[in-house]
Amino acid sequence: MKNIRFNLLASAFVGLTLASCNDMDTEPLGSTITSDQKEETVAADPGKMMASVTAITAMFNQYANAIPSSFGHDDFGYGSVMLNLDARGIDMPGLDNGYNWFTRSMTFEDLNYTYRPTRILWITLYNQIYTANSVSKVVDPNTENDQLKFYLAQALAVRAFDYFVLAQMYQQTYKGNESKPCVPIITEANADEAATNGCARSTVQEVYDLVKSDLDKAIALLESSTIQRDDKRYISKEVAYGIRARVNLTMQNWNEAAADAQKAIDGSGRPYSIEEVSQPAFTESSDHSWMWAIIIAETDRVVTSGIVNFPSHMGSLNYGYASVGAWRLISKKLFDLIPETDVRKGWWLDANKQSPNLNQTQMAQAAAYGCPAYTQMKYGPYKGVMGQSTNSSDIPLMRVEEMYLILAEAQAMGGNPATGAATLQNFVNTYRDPSYVCNASSAAAVQEEVWMQRRVELWGEGLSYFDLMRLNKGIDRRGAGFPAAYVFNIPAGDGTLIYRIPQSEEQANPLISAEDNNPVCSIPTPVADN
Repeated sequence: MKNIRFNLLASAFVGLTLASCNDMDTEPLGSTITSDQKEETVAADPGKMMASVTAITAMFNQYANAIPSSFGHDDFGYGSVMLNLDARGIDMPGLDNGYNWFTRSMTFEDLNYTYRPTRILWITLYNQIYTANSVSKVVDPNTENDQLKFYLAQALAVRAFDYFVLAQMYQQTYKGNESKPCVPIITEANADEAATNGCARSTVQEVYDLVKSDLDKAIALLESSTIQRDDKRYISKEVAYGIRARVNLTMQNWNEAAADAQKAIDGSGRPYSIEEVSQPAFTESSDHSWMWAIIIAETDRVVTSGIVNFPSHMGSLNYGYASVGAWRLISKKLFDLIPETDVRKGWWLDANKQSPNLNQTQMAQAAAYGCPAYTQMKYGPYKGVMGQSTNSSDIPLMRVEEMYLILAEAQAMGGNPATGAATLQNFVNTYRDPSYVCNASSAAAVQEEVWMQRRVELWGEGLSYFDLMRLNKGIDRRGAGFPAAYVFNIPAGDGTLIYRIPQSEEQANPLISAEDNNPVCSIPTPVADN
């Protein structure tokens, strides 16, 4: 019975995407040919793989993707992962009410391995890994066909991204924890064996080795292929460099992180200008600063649902959960650190519920909705329409601004703090605050200043929790504006900072027992908010 259940877990949701999209699995081919024959078919007609590659990207935005049997309004693809992780951190306080579907992440109730958040995180990413494996399984890694090179690169790069995200959630950060158990590695090489007999947890080092290997291969394929992506839902070589820059930064491979970030910058668009971010924005993948995105169509199920989507839970000026009380706020402590000369100060309402970035119509909408102090105004409504009920905004997965911040930190930590400080100051002066001065002189001080800039620039983009982990910051919410019962001060390395593998996986996977899972931890005890 355990074997059967594991098989279901490994492939239960393939019908949501591949069965309806994959030209290789439709009758009569799907029931009559072997994997070897599929490889031959693909080689003869590479275009047959396109639907399978599109299915990989579709998983980022899948309605009822993780838990259709108990569907909730927090289950809409990778946007759900982003919101869960940010809610667990220190810079996005939220109210504890019935409209906030991400309360259990904010309260750390997600430590219960039967609860929705950890199941959504786990299943969302492994479902996408499954779709990626279905492509890598039938494309010859030594292919000379440009189109197939591009398709295989998509599968490998997305799989690397997924395992990198999983590694940061289910174990402490890479450095110093290389030999600790991480997550099961399932690829095209062992998928059948894993579905039948289960799959044990690999070490952190093994997972990162796979991530780096997949990215190296993807970059080589993209560099040698002449195929250009149709839009930003697909991975370009610059995006692959960007993912590898993130990985190298986490591994503290400083020189490699700097080199990758620079390559990503060189081939990408320019950052948003001060003028461009002096109003609510961040809704269009076509914007020149966006490198990679979840592209949303008005006909997508997450949009036609009305409120089961990222803008519903994030947006303050459009219809959805946020606008009726599940506000996304910025930490008061962080807000106070932002200079008045920085255009990003207006990405949130101040203590008096005002923002210099809002025009009269936008301020009226914020007042009509009853937005409290410190409510986010970074993400505007779809097409700029106030009170918009069509929540079809795209979602950023990577912007070129992040690459400048990675470059500055990696330069400093790699032995050139003055260079890193100069990179940081030039970026902020040019694109956010002409008055900014980076006074940091040591490598550690530059890294700290970059972290401050990352907290502001990348707020709400699903990256903040990973920074807390890799920088060993812990969770200190004192003075941030969280409800009193959720003001925690959790030290770095504490067991509460990593998720437990879901009970459903433990029950279904014969090679992961209760003893193999991460330890049971209690919800943290609140501390005085000072």
